[in-house]
Amino acid sequence: MSSRFAFTIAATDGRARTGTIQMQRGVIRTPAFMPVGTAATVKAMKPADVANAGADIILGNTYHLMLRPGAERVARLGGLHGFMGWDKPILTDSGGYQVMSLADLTKRSEEGVSFKSHLDGTRHLLSPERSIEIQRLLGSNIVMAFDELVPTTSTREVQAAAMERSMRWAKRSRDAFDSGGEHADNNAIFGIQQGALDESFRKASADALIDIGFDGYAVGGLAVGEGQEAMFGCLDFAPGQLPQDKPRYLMGVGKPDDIVGAVERGIDMFDCVMPTRSGRTGQAFTRNGPINLRNAKFSEDQAPLDPACGCPVCATWSRAYIHHLVRAGEILGAMLMTEHNIWFYEALMADLRAAIAAGELTSFANGFRAAYQRGKGE
Repeated sequence: MSSRFAFTIAATDGRARTGTIQMQRGVIRTPAFMPVGTAATVKAMKPADVANAGADIILGNTYHLMLRPGAERVARLGGLHGFMGWDKPILTDSGGYQVMSLADLTKRSEEGVSFKSHLDGTRHLLSPERSIEIQRLLGSNIVMAFDELVPTTSTREVQAAAMERSMRWAKRSRDAFDSGGEHADNNAIFGIQQGALDESFRKASADALIDIGFDGYAVGGLAVGEGQEAMFGCLDFAPGQLPQDKPRYLMGVGKPDDIVGAVERGIDMFDCVMPTRSGRTGQAFTRNGPINLRNAKFSEDQAPLDPACGCPVCATWSRAYIHHLVRAGEILGAMLMTEHNIWFYEALMADLRAAIAAGELTSFANGFRAAYQRGKGE
């Protein structure tokens, strides 16, 4: 077991696990939720407040940071940790998803993906080697292999070709990571399983990744519009195809009930823009379902956002005040909503870890779902 990265499972309950990832920058408690810091910031949050909410690790975005302010500049300014003032672990995605979803005029080849920046129209090539180089320059602690994502609605031929290319790129990513000197010695790299919703494609992908060898494994290509039922159907088999003694990361997920269901199916790590994006648009997550603070019914509601929440926002301000801030377009409204939502997500992860350790996950999950579903639509 490597001193740079050690995953320990402390308890299991069904397929769910709780444990820790030990890295040189700190311990990550699993199941873990990683707030998304796309452009070297978790939007509307100071790094210390993100840590105080319970986050052990955050996510940075390779595509956005390579375009602005530039990976080489971030490296000169101390890497992401020094640049943004976050001293815990950082995971960076490979940039593949954003290239496919945001960039214009993309052209895929075996070499990589050529694309036109959505910011200024300049052309770039993102290859497995360049993706790993950018993540190294950013100072990432957990590096993701470069992969090709295609919609789950694509033909089987397209899905198979993308999965097979992703596995060739995974090998190139691993080789580039291993040639990174001190960065490879101090950090970790995860491979990404692809194959859409097809069990045989997922198995072939998992086998190829295991043959290459990674510190952890992500389930990629989900949460892209297929719906919760289809996603859970895939998670009924995909995590079990990956090594039992390595962390499993479900990329881009998700809503609170998505996370609970995925933990039940053996997932250890998550990231999603949901808590921050919802906070900026007036939606707060509560144990009784999400609530829309733009709704006039909250204009004189003196209760906290969530009476069961222990966050600084719920301890200090009322729904009525936050409703006023949101309706007035005040920046403080987005800040308070985001802080509460991050606390909610991190508290949910703590509750899941405790339930698994106590052997009570089924009871907790069923109770959470019942309360959360009851309150939806407020």
